[in-house]
Amino acid sequence: MSDRQTSADRAPRLRSAARALLISGVAFAALGFASVASAQTTPAAPAATERATNPAAATAPTSDGSVDVSKLMSPQALPDVVIGNADAPVTIVEYASMTCTHCRDFHTESYPAIKKDYLDTGKAKLIIREFPFDPRAVAAFMLARCAGDERRTAMVDVLFDQQGEWAAAENASVALLKIAQLAGMSQDQFKACLQNTELQGKVVAVQAAGQSDYGVSATPTFFVNGDKYAGALSADQMAAVIEKHL
Repeated sequence: MSDRQTSADRAPRLRSAARALLISGVAFAALGFASVASAQTTPAAPAATERATNPAAATAPTSDGSVDVSKLMSPQALPDVVIGNADAPVTIVEYASMTCTHCRDFHTESYPAIKKDYLDTGKAKLIIREFPFDPRAVAAFMLARCAGDERRTAMVDVLFDQQGEWAAAENASVALLKIAQLAGMSQDQFKACLQNTELQGKVVAVQAAGQSDYGVSATPTFFVNGDKYAGALSADQMAAVIEKHL
């Protein structure tokens, strides 16, 4: 996994992409929906091997500031889906893009250990919020929402696991359809989901609020009990941050 990335690395690109999404909308025709064909489902990539975190092995990175937790947890354009115990003492809010490789690395390499040691034990909870910076990321987030709250987390996991199969595919619609079918969607449901302009607008609204209200300009960006960390964190770095709040 790469070292932690700073927000300065990608902030200009993300701000430009956010403006493009907000001003002109998302051109889903670029995904090739006109040529969607029947697709056979394929199994998800194997999950990363779970290991225990070792907070003592890493120094908690310095936060990039903080935001008011009550404001951070205010209702969004789309309802938050909580992973873990809703009453956990530590709240982690992650702004991610489905096509972001650093987000993928966190979810495939660091997340399993964090889930095992902190989310499953009731010490922390994780909320993933949409911060797409390209049309394919918007489409992927829409499909995760259309899967329903109960399946959204699993859908996000599969989309990150198989990011290499769809994010750069020549015809993203065929690749995404395969994944949607894993969640039980028919081809008609798949197309209807991605033509839902109201949902599309809400996905972009979550991104816009993250940028304007909380200063998010890169992915992944984490807020841990309001403390902001922009860039990828290893499992041990995230564990060290969580331990500070326990």
